[in-house]
Amino acid sequence: MTHRTRLPSRAAFVIAALVPLASGLSGCYVAPYGYAIPASFDQSWEAAGAALVDNGFSITQRDRANGTQVGQRGNTEIVAIVRSQPDGSVRVEFSARSSSAVEPGVVDRVSASYQRRMGR
Repeated sequence: MTHRTRLPSRAAFVIAALVPLASGLSGCYVAPYGYAIPASFDQSWEAAGAALVDNGFSITQRDRANGTQVGQRGNTEIVAIVRSQPDGSVRVEFSARSSSAVEPGVVDRVSASYQRRMGR
């Protein structure tokens, strides 16, 4: 008796090869159909500013050319830095500055809001 094994289609191999690559891309979000779409600078810029506002910060400075936005709430400032990377991805960083103790977890909350706005 001969036993034949059916090999997966070529598309299955391509998908299996691309999934690990797509999941490792920074500045990407997963579309409803399961493939990664690189986030644009514009999308990341808008989401970063909206994340500050979501958390009660007023935008006091916006410098798109340098990729920085500053939000102020009380004595605390959150700086959002949006940078395009050489590989085409977008990097977003949030940091806090304060004249007194920084509110615990505030950067994490702003970052989580940004992630939600990016569909992650």
